[in-house]
Amino acid sequence: MPFDPTTSTLVSLRDAIATKKISAGEAAAAYLARIASINPSLNAYREVLAEKAAARAAQVDAGRVRGPLAGVPIAIKDCMCYAEGTTCAGSNMLRGHRSPFTATAVKKLEDAGAVILGTTNMDEFAMGSSTETCAYGKVSNPWDVTRVPGGSSGGASAAMAADLAAAALGSDTGGSIRQPAAVTGTVGLKPTYGRVSRWGLIAYASSLDQIGTFTRSVGDAALLAKIMFGADPLDGTTAQMGVPADLDQVESAPGRMRIGVARQFTQDGANEPSVQRAYEEALAVYKAAGAEVVEVDLPHTKYGIPCYYLVATAEASSNLARYTGMHYGHRAKDAGDLADLYRKSRAEGFGAEVKRRIMLGTHALSSGYYDAYYTRALKVRRLIRNDFDTAFASCDAILCPTTTGPAFRIGEKTGDPLTMYMNDVYTVTANLAGLPAISLPAGFSAAEGGKLPVGVQLIGQAFDEARLLRIARVHERATGHHLVRPVL
Repeated sequence: MPFDPTTSTLVSLRDAIATKKISAGEAAAAYLARIASINPSLNAYREVLAEKAAARAAQVDAGRVRGPLAGVPIAIKDCMCYAEGTTCAGSNMLRGHRSPFTATAVKKLEDAGAVILGTTNMDEFAMGSSTETCAYGKVSNPWDVTRVPGGSSGGASAAMAADLAAAALGSDTGGSIRQPAAVTGTVGLKPTYGRVSRWGLIAYASSLDQIGTFTRSVGDAALLAKIMFGADPLDGTTAQMGVPADLDQVESAPGRMRIGVARQFTQDGANEPSVQRAYEEALAVYKAAGAEVVEVDLPHTKYGIPCYYLVATAEASSNLARYTGMHYGHRAKDAGDLADLYRKSRAEGFGAEVKRRIMLGTHALSSGYYDAYYTRALKVRRLIRNDFDTAFASCDAILCPTTTGPAFRIGEKTGDPLTMYMNDVYTVTANLAGLPAISLPAGFSAAEGGKLPVGVQLIGQAFDEARLLRIARVHERATGHHLVRPVL
């Protein structure tokens, strides 16, 4: 049976190229052909760099490019600066923008020999939970094109679920990797804050943003982590720590496993039945593997969403103040004076959701409200981190659902921002606490005769990704949910 690069794991494809079982050129051509055939119905990619990818693959085959990812085709989210093509962050504000440099995380992949296929669509400036706020069109879920692929990294998750890349990079501010991974049946890893350089990542909320990965397996996530982790002199927020030596030991038994469970993630009947069932089945998997189940308490979880949306929008208000139409980005053509130029450029360049969050953040930071809203949110953020610190004194990882339900229909929640924001209810606390977390395929929800993926999430201790991945691999090995692909 011929080797199919579009359905293999990243690790298997890497090995196949290294042993000449398939050439890098053949792998790139297979992915590019699949993108040309399937992407029009999904809109997962905003820009496909076909010529660049083919030329890069040819360099690998000629022996001029080497490395642990030599010839492996990877997609990157549109908010990561890349010196090839354009970088637009899903916004009209940056339409046609050409970055003069490449983000550190992407450069590390290229230095390792990866072939960049193109950039994937996203919610504008990463503000959204469904990839419906993108200025370049909505993205569809490969499992059901009438449904969303999650957000804000929905283009990357859709590309992975549809086998349009061997791996994809996303960014996670409040769940924007894990939530789309859950509803598309892929593996989504958000590392500890500071593990991966944010230099070259177009900022949404600087104290929350983190670059991570979408992959077909936990082993693939571990390989990418080994390449991308590490301090960066260009980013003062990266941890001054080396790459963990045991990241390549994901197949090793994790040893003692203490799995924490918190009532805050399953109370009040908030979860759709299939999500609750997937969570309970995952717990049973760990019990069968010899894990000790420990009840933990995370009392401030209920404040996660309001705390997150105060901190995130306040930082967004500050970060997006740079887009004035002066130095780069959209510039209004009929402005009367400088103030009018600022107003019109921002009004024309930003979409409705971005404007909403800028206004919320500006209000939270304004005189008379700063202490009542922003300062209080920072105090609650500290309490949320304290909850996790206490919990991890008695457990190694915390298991919970990733989302409350499967993918919802396109347009179903766009008219109700508060309902949309609640999609991240199980994911925001890991960002607020700066902790690593991974979403794993955990089963399916029957919906109108079809199957829609649901996921479970493991939250780990800070800078302990290696152990988190080994624990995640226990579930993956026992269930095999990650092997099921949508029919396209």
